[in-house]
Amino acid sequence: MRVKDVMHKGVDWVSPDTPVTEIAKLMQGHDIGCIPIGENDRLIGMVTDRDIVCKGLASKDFNAARAMARDVMTEGIHCCWRPSLSSVQSSHPPAR
Repeated sequence: MRVKDVMHKGVDWVSPDTPVTEIAKLMQGHDIGCIPIGENDRLIGMVTDRDIVCKGLASKDFNAARAMARDVMTEGIHCCWRPSLSSVQSSHPPAR
């Protein structure tokens, strides 16, 4: 099985300054359990429903009304992608 066979297509990300309450509503509305966090065209983290509970709601002094993505996100996320065929062909023509 390949990653492309199971991955979710059309992923958007939010800023690290996005309120956690907004992230939770996005997760509920799209029936998903995580939201990528991006800044300056780079993936910098991920917020999962578990992050919101364990790093947020269950922690002492957590204020959901003031918490932002950066307060609960997991950093050090790795990603992969498959370049489009046209970009591969333009930079590396196929061997004949």
